[in-house]
Parts: sequence; structure tokens; C-alpha cells
Amino acid sequence: MPVTIAADPPARIDKALARDVPPEAALSRTRLARLLDEGAVRRGDEVLHAKSRLRPGDEITLSVTDAQDTDLRAEAIPLDIVYEDDALVVVNKAAGMVVHPAPGSPDGTLVNALMAHCGETLSGIGGERRPGIVHRIDKDTSGLLVVAKTDGAHHGLAAQFAAHSVARHYRALVHGVPDAAAPRLVGIDGVSFEAGGVLCVRTQIGRHRHDRQRQAVLPTGGRHAVTRARVLDAYGNPAAVALLDCWLETGRTHQIRVHMAHLGHPLLGDQTYGARRRLPARAVPPAAAAAAAAFPRQALHAATLGFTHPVTQSWLEFAAPMPDDMSQMIGALSG
Repeated sequence: MPVTIAADPPARIDKALARDVPPEAALSRTRLARLLDEGAVRRGDEVLHAKSRLRPGDEITLSVTDAQDTDLRAEAIPLDIVYEDDALVVVNKAAGMVVHPAPGSPDGTLVNALMAHCGETLSGIGGERRPGIVHRIDKDTSGLLVVAKTDGAHHGLAAQFAAHSVARHYRALVHGVPDAAAPRLVGIDGVSFEAGGVLCVRTQIGRHRHDRQRQAVLPTGGRHAVTRARVLDAYGNPAAVALLDCWLETGRTHQIRVHMAHLGHPLLGDQTYGARRRLPARAVPPAAAAAAAAFPRQALHAATLGFTHPVTQSWLEFAAPMPDDMSQMIGALSG
């Protein structure tokens, strides 16, 4: 693939190539960095590497090979496919399924299932024939994810997530009711209320200093994180549980779970961020209190997902119904 370097190229070669490679090639900076490592980027007879500098007018040749098979194993695991075309697939993930293979979860993941489901329709992500994961939800969170089937779709979707232009709404059951009238909330760092009673949590999130498996709100460092939420319903007398609509401006690891715990309103069933919290015995029916104490996961569901299709440029939006376990929990709380 020939590429001509335009005026004022960035100092880093991967950035310069990413700027000047034709958009239809859909080569991400990660893919370009891999091509540099493989010796697949040349200026005439010169093989370029990561520290090479480019000049305006340079004629660069990229040797982009067909996608190679991956070591990831295809597994015929049932999936709830909400939408699919040649570029992408939208899945309603069940709670309990890991998104991507990792130490401790080498198989049985969403990626393994998509390898089997998509088969030969995968045209290659980063040079490998595999699904392109552009965002994740926790193993024990249910709901919607979009996955790329081509490099072009992966590049286009990743750019939207980076620009925070993807619409993502979650349903969450939390201890207590985060009420705008509660003076306690106003005194918590990073918490404010916006028009319409919308709660806004704006903090830095990073790894917990003493437990590397957890995330935490940090006074300094970490990454900027913004969550908004509003109360959809409340249960109990007095109200002991709220159903929230939460939406993300950013997408940090465990973001909603960390932010709700920061407020003092952890999610029902969240053993990592709210394990010690119990419902007041007199506020809800005994069966509901027992069901809440035994709820097997964080009560969080990725309910809606909206984005611009990276090929057609049309806006797509999808909704996934409340999963049975959360519906049954709401029924017990309402009884």
C-alpha cells in the first residue's frame, strides 16, 4: 500500500502514518506499530522502525498481509445476538460470561463464542482473524456490547468510544436512594446535581492502593471519570433500594460500581464494593431482604447502546430488557 507523507508530519512515525494512511485502509496506530515491528514499512529500500522520522513528500510502502488465523479457540456457546451485519455484531451478554480470554479465564468467553458464531465472516482485527473488542462490561454485569468484525469497523467504533460519543445507559439497583435533597451527598467530593434531579459524579479513578483487584476514587492521579444517574423508582418503607438509570461520559473499569460506592449507595450484590451492606429488616418484606442478601452478582445491566455505524454512518440504537434476576429482585422488593 503506497502512502505519501503530507506537510508537517508528527515526530512519531506511527502518528504520522495514522494521519496520512487513506481512511479506507482503516489501520489503527496499534496495527501500524505492529507493521513497523514486523519490518513491513519501507521508504524505498529502507526498512523503517518505531524511531524513524518521516519527511514531507516521503513515499512509504506498507506491506499489509491478509489476516492470519489466531490461537483463540472457537466455542459453540449460545449467544443472544441483537443485531449483526458484515461489519459488526451487537450482543446481549449474559451475566457470568467473561468478555475476553485472560489468565484464569482462558475459554468460555464472549470472544470464544463469537469466533464460532462469526466464523469466516471475520476479516481480521490487527492482522488476526478475531472479533474486535472495543469496550467491555464486567463478567457479572449483563447487557449490550458492540463487537467489530473488520479492522475498519474496529477503528471507527474505537474512535467513537475515545470521543465519548457512544450512548450507554445502565440499570442499577442500589442500597438507599441518592436523593438530590440529601445534604450528605452535596458534601461528597466530586458530587453535584444538575437540572432534572440528575446526579453527576466527577472524580479520578485508579487502582486501589492496597488491593490491586479493586478500583477506587483517588484524590490525585488515576483517570478522569464521569457518571450521571437519576432515580427511576424506589422500594421499601422507608425507601431502602433505588432503581437508577446511569449513563457514562467516560468508561473506566468498574466505574459505576466505584462511583455508587463512593456515594454510600453501593449496588445490591456487589461483593467487591458493598459486601457488608444489608437492607433494613423493617423496610422491605423478609423475602426481599433475604433475596437481596443472596443476590449473586452486582445488580447492573447495560440496557441501551447507541452509536454511529462506522460504515453506513447511520445512527443505531439498541435496548436489552431487564434480565430475569433483576426483574425478580424488583418484584420481591415491590411485594
